[in-house]
Amino acid sequence: MIPELFVFDMIGTTVEPSDAIPEAFVDAFSAVGLELTMEQVTKVRGKSKREAIAELLAIDLDSTEAEELQDRVYESFQNTLLAHYRDGAVHPIEGARITFDWCHSVGANVALTTGLDHDVAGMLISRLGWDEIMDAVVCNDDVVEGRPAPHLIHEAMARTETSSAELVAGIGDTVSDLQAGENAGVAWNFAVLTGAHDVATLSEIDGAIILESVADLPEYRW
Repeated sequence: MIPELFVFDMIGTTVEPSDAIPEAFVDAFSAVGLELTMEQVTKVRGKSKREAIAELLAIDLDSTEAEELQDRVYESFQNTLLAHYRDGAVHPIEGARITFDWCHSVGANVALTTGLDHDVAGMLISRLGWDEIMDAVVCNDDVVEGRPAPHLIHEAMARTETSSAELVAGIGDTVSDLQAGENAGVAWNFAVLTGAHDVATLSEIDGAIILESVADLPEYRW
């Protein structure tokens, strides 16, 4: 049985990862006098970037201080990413476009979901030339709560008129992606090894189907 909807994450899953996002976190925190380790950043990968910043601020600050700094840190983070993706190289994961085309060839819809907001995600999609091939794009600012909550997937289902999560495959590269799929009740919960988390970390989620890359999706034994 082929899913009616494939819901793909972006960075690390369909878009090649770089040091841009981790460095944007570190730089934004450094600007307010706080230090982050890469281990701390890796743990929040895949989550809403605004919610990840709130979580990271709470490590060193009380709730009042964290709330006061959240918007400032997030704005700095966004500006750094926008500059990077405007001026730097952006590449798809090898085989991603072929996989999108395969999904459409078997009658399925294709959605992108991301913890990024529309301004950054839209720039990425435009630069990759994917504007016209997506049936839905759902960004963090479209939903009330990001991953690991299921809302990104549920919104993608709503926009593609997919009636049941039993008809959905989720594909991501982080534990948060898998948890979102689990919480949404998707029938197929795929993880790929091209992004933030390794096979040992991803294997901690029961039922995860681990592939090397999205390029392997058409060869899965449906």
